[in-house]
Amino acid sequence: MSLRVILRILGLLLMLFSLTMLPPMLISVWFRDGVWDAFMMAMAITVATGLCFYLPNRRAQKELRVRDGFIIAAMFWTVLALFGSLPLMLFGDEALGLTDAVFESFSGLTTTGATVITGIDFLPESILYYRQQLQWLGGMGIVVLAVAILPTLGVGGMALYRTEIPGPLKDSKLTPRITETAKALWYIYATLTVACMLAYMAAGMNWFDALGHSFSTVAIGGFSTHDASIGYFDSAAIEMICVGFMLISAFSFSLHFIAWREKRLTHYFQDPEARFLMLFLAGLTTITVTTLWLSNTYSDIDVLRHALFEVVSVATTAGFAVADFSGWPGALPFLLFVAAFVGGCSGSTAGGMKVIRIILIMKQGMREVMRLIHPNAVIAVKVGKVSVPDSIAQAVWGFFSVYVLLFFLMLVGVMATGVDQVTAWSTVGSALNNLGPALGEASSHYGDMPGIAKWILVFAMLLGRLEIFTVLVLFTPAFWRR
Repeated sequence: MSLRVILRILGLLLMLFSLTMLPPMLISVWFRDGVWDAFMMAMAITVATGLCFYLPNRRAQKELRVRDGFIIAAMFWTVLALFGSLPLMLFGDEALGLTDAVFESFSGLTTTGATVITGIDFLPESILYYRQQLQWLGGMGIVVLAVAILPTLGVGGMALYRTEIPGPLKDSKLTPRITETAKALWYIYATLTVACMLAYMAAGMNWFDALGHSFSTVAIGGFSTHDASIGYFDSAAIEMICVGFMLISAFSFSLHFIAWREKRLTHYFQDPEARFLMLFLAGLTTITVTTLWLSNTYSDIDVLRHALFEVVSVATTAGFAVADFSGWPGALPFLLFVAAFVGGCSGSTAGGMKVIRIILIMKQGMREVMRLIHPNAVIAVKVGKVSVPDSIAQAVWGFFSVYVLLFFLMLVGVMATGVDQVTAWSTVGSALNNLGPALGEASSHYGDMPGIAKWILVFAMLLGRLEIFTVLVLFTPAFWRR
């Protein structure tokens, strides 16, 4: 492990991140909202800190190992979110305090979408844009973007890539060279963003709202430029466009890569993970529509519209809203919220435990049942036509057990701050799954949560974004031994 190399890379990445302050600064000048100086100050502080890390270690050249990748990913996401909170603390009389600004920044970069802000419609345009931009940058991962750039500066990237890409099958690459892989992912990501923006504009959004919502839709983030979220527009066309791009972004980007390279779509229906997600959403939508229709919650026209949107939004961990699903009848609020634990496909911008893990847990469970019936049988766990090694199946169960344990510990911690049980378990689940919406007292916003509870939720967001083990490994003594 080389501390100097790690500091050099962090310095480079911070200086790169400082450039993201330029677009909101230009937006501020364009709209004359008077807060461009907040971004200027934040940019100066970020650049200065990056230089302090980089200059003393600029000659440190060494190939990264896996251990270094863990440290850089965890440290950079933490440092990035802290520096990303600076504009939110500096933009004037309505600026956020330290806790709220860090919470909002982490929520944006981890694409969680939980907010402590009320009166979003009245925020300066540059701050509105900045929140959306945070989610877009976090959607694919700042580190993956950096992997496409840093090799030209003499830094190897495979260790970073394996740490950052979500899902249990992290050793697979889309192209032989990691730089080309990262570039391909970002080309696809940018293309989807532009297509989403144009579709929103065609459906009636102005360019500013279309740009902001395309950022958070493709990132499956959930931030909006309005308090009422997508419901502000009251447009079935906009809602269906949002549903379409949430679904696209919830599929693995490796599938999009194949579609782009081979010009075909049949592989979406052949992929077991994508197929499971589509069937899961179809079943959940059917249950939701039936329950809402039988309870006369909405008129016949609005039942399917609201049910489909909320199911896709919550289950893919986007968190946009056109209705307050926490007030829906029966077990629907709980059912939809639990669906977010499944999340999207591995290699997507969605949160949750990932569909592939749910499939493996189910198949592993069925294998154990079959072993009771046939004790001497050799039964392979298969996903599609591929046999899954026992090491991966065991890793999935390990992930699940640690996930449940951490969920319980953070739930107890949030409840210890005085939060009621429903609010506590839903906010912890929302943060850990990078969902955003919650139930109970946090159903509209997180602003009234105790300060300590917010810091626990910030840690939960980081765990969810880096899939738990990337962070937890840093707390093990064995990791730090030579």
